[in-house]
Amino acid sequence: MKPALFVLAAGMGSRYGGLKQLDGLGPNGETIMDYSIYDALRSGFGKLVFVIRRYFEEDFRDKVASKYAGYVPVEIVFQEPGDLPEGFTVPEGREKPWGTNHAVMMGRKAIAEPFAVINADDFYGRHSFAVLGKQLSAMEGWQNNYCMVGYRIGNTLSESGHVARGVCEAGADNYLTGVVERTSVERIDGEIGFTGDDGRRVVLSDDTPVSMNMWGFTPDYFKYSEEYFVEFLKANAGDLKSEYFIPLAVNELITRGRARVKVLDTTSKWFGVTYSADRQGVVDKIKALVDAGEYPAKLF
Repeated sequence: MKPALFVLAAGMGSRYGGLKQLDGLGPNGETIMDYSIYDALRSGFGKLVFVIRRYFEEDFRDKVASKYAGYVPVEIVFQEPGDLPEGFTVPEGREKPWGTNHAVMMGRKAIAEPFAVINADDFYGRHSFAVLGKQLSAMEGWQNNYCMVGYRIGNTLSESGHVARGVCEAGADNYLTGVVERTSVERIDGEIGFTGDDGRRVVLSDDTPVSMNMWGFTPDYFKYSEEYFVEFLKANAGDLKSEYFIPLAVNELITRGRARVKVLDTTSKWFGVTYSADRQGVVDKIKALVDAGEYPAKLF
């Protein structure tokens, strides 16, 4: 069974004005997501699952999903604030869903194979999908053993300002021991660093692994996610801005000794439009990849 690619796209409606302005960055109007899906298909993935908000379903099917239908099976699932375990209700004033791991939970009825999770608007690169696809293809029938692509932090920075990154800590066996979100990560005078909790700058080596939200799971992860979501809601439901992120659930699994997560190294360079000033740089980088023969001028 080929692995599935699970694309987190529930935020697209708000960011792209109901999808009417999906940003074309490739030479024929390709989106960043088009490149991810192209890379996934040539790395052995056999199904696409998108999680979106229900209010832009028609727009999404028409402008996005239809593009891939002739190449691979496509399924769509929905993430809404009211998708809660029995006994819980949406707090008054809550409008947005509950974060990335809540979005992952919405795939439980559509996915029965090993699967990758990615963001819709990050350019991950060919090598990262090749590495992840190979690992997931070997994980059929596994439980409690997951993986993530660890990008070298020097390959993930914006030239327009500082970024937030999930800095990974791993043992000598390359299994994750934790992910810590660090803000204000940038290169200053040739050195990459962030401001620590004590206000001092902490310097990181260029090859420090970071999470760009590119994970590999097997279906048993859904059960764990639902368990921890109940705990999360009991503690955080009153906070209207609280979000149930993937690293929260993963850290919980590792800390409790219930699962292991292998960190897969990649030489791929991440890029995305973190700042509006990044856009032209992304267009130029994609054009260079097309000119170098990494991608055809027209993908789909």
